[in-house]
Amino acid sequence: MKRFFKDHGIWVLLATAVISVALAAMSFFSTDASPLVDLAGIIASPFRSAYTQVAAWFNDKQNYYQDVTALEEENAALHKQIAEMEAQIRQAQDTMEENERLREKLNLPLERYELELELANITAHTVSNWTSSLTLDRGTDHGVAVDDCVISSTNDLVGIVSEVGTNWCTVLTIVDTDTSLGAQVFRTKDLGVAVGDFSLMGEERLLLDYLPAESQLLAGDLVMTSGLGGYYPSDLVIGTVAEVQRDDSGTASYAVLEPRVDFSELSQVFIIKSFDIVS
Repeated sequence: MKRFFKDHGIWVLLATAVISVALAAMSFFSTDASPLVDLAGIIASPFRSAYTQVAAWFNDKQNYYQDVTALEEENAALHKQIAEMEAQIRQAQDTMEENERLREKLNLPLERYELELELANITAHTVSNWTSSLTLDRGTDHGVAVDDCVISSTNDLVGIVSEVGTNWCTVLTIVDTDTSLGAQVFRTKDLGVAVGDFSLMGEERLLLDYLPAESQLLAGDLVMTSGLGGYYPSDLVIGTVAEVQRDDSGTASYAVLEPRVDFSELSQVFIIKSFDIVS
């Protein structure tokens, strides 16, 4: 039967339509259930059944086409996401190799961390005059805790977890005014504190303050977490120096930092749930 409708479905549908029109015309000119009308109903019954089956066949084909189209679109989206993640992994590998080369040139001891990471999706990005935060879809059910660091796929620091729920958490970005991190300039080894600033938060920038008076920073200098105190891992990239300024007394300098991460482009991040130094 299915084979028959597949080969002759159009003709059956056309014949059914013609007969239906004829029967409708007969019914219009007949005012009572005469034997002719009754006979017409008997004759029309199998055609109505055939019409119903043909219509159902067309409906099934349409639903099948829609399902296949949806699957193709979903498959294409998954391929794109896989390609993006592979690109992020390659970029992260390049960054790690570059860090190792720089350490070898400067004769710095190689310090490795064993990180326990949790991949999270960003579900909201809140920016106001008072805060810059992200909401993630991971919480206590996934081992996330307050003060956990959040990084991008290339080890750029995104922010710090400030509040945790069962399956969600809030992250204050590094430009938020409540952010304060021990920092170190990669080139000069000068230590300072990276802090959020009201006047800079709208520009998605932050300050590197409490620098030594003799510091000689240059625009473009890389600034990373110092790791002092053991609260956060060292060598997470905070950003680069955009400009260097001195306070009103001229005795102390501070820098404006440009984060390496673009918050508006983020869709996924990694939460550092724990870290250990590996020799």
